Amino acid sequence: MIGFANSVVCFIIYQASSTRNVALTVLPLLKENNTNNMSKRLSSNGTSSSSRMIRGLVRLVKEEFQKVADFEKAKDMKRYVKTTMPMYGVMRLQRSAVEKEVYRFIDKEVSRLQPLTDDWYPEAVTILWNLPHREEKYLAIDLALHYKRHIALEHLGLYESMLREGFMWWDLVDPIAVNLIGKLTRDHAQPMEPTLREWIQDDNIWVRRTAILAQLKLKEQTNGDMLFEFCRQRMHEKDFFIRKASGWALREYSKSNPQAVMDFLREEKSNMPGLTYREASKVLRKQGKM
Repeated sequence: MIGFANSVVCFIIYQASSTRNVALTVLPLLKENNTNNMSKRLSSNGTSSSSRMIRGLVRLVKEEFQKVADFEKAKDMKRYVKTTMPMYGVMRLQRSAVEKEVYRFIDKEVSRLQPLTDDWYPEAVTILWNLPHREEKYLAIDLALHYKRHIALEHLGLYESMLREGFMWWDLVDPIAVNLIGKLTRDHAQPMEPTLREWIQDDNIWVRRTAILAQLKLKEQTNGDMLFEFCRQRMHEKDFFIRKASGWALREYSKSNPQAVMDFLREEKSNMPGLTYREASKVLRKQGKM
């Protein structure tokens, strides 16, 4: 499979050289090839080995959501996430029940695929993401995360394309940033670093927020120097979601490296937005360290 071959090539090159130029050359090629290959599969009008499974998946998802839909509740949910996108009005607990049925269906159908292939993963994520209801997009993200074995560099282009959608808001961005991009950053720190350094300068606010939040759960594995650099680069921004992200990321890092965060906050307090400082120092102040 081309995507797999690309990931192997990427790994070999990174083992051979740690230069930033090599990283910047290989990873975009990987993303481009993966996106192109998936587009060809999805435009093949059902000729892939997993196409029947995908059609069955879409039917199941719509049927299960319709069973528990509450369109009165959907009105409040749409106001909360500030969207005009249609919603079923299905809360997290009910959505979890739908997801169990979905995963049961997928596990059964994947075992029947002939030939056995992993193509179904990006196809399933993409087809669910492109369905009209917001809960279907939540499901696409949850499905992408549930099958952890498939969270790989070859799918970075897929996750990035989701982040760049025009309808994005924090409720869709954060689980992609923290859980999907975060896992890639933890598992592939060296090849991911050049991408994150590009993203922190991106014109898209949600891509910049993702660059900051990608290390949120990394604890001792956090690249502190890179996190501090990213926060410095975005201190001039007035957008709430960037200021909040910086404070959130620093606060989490303070739990595993309090001294480094304290030093950074003392050094940058006069330049740092108040919101960022309050969020970043919350745990340290509670512990009496600041």
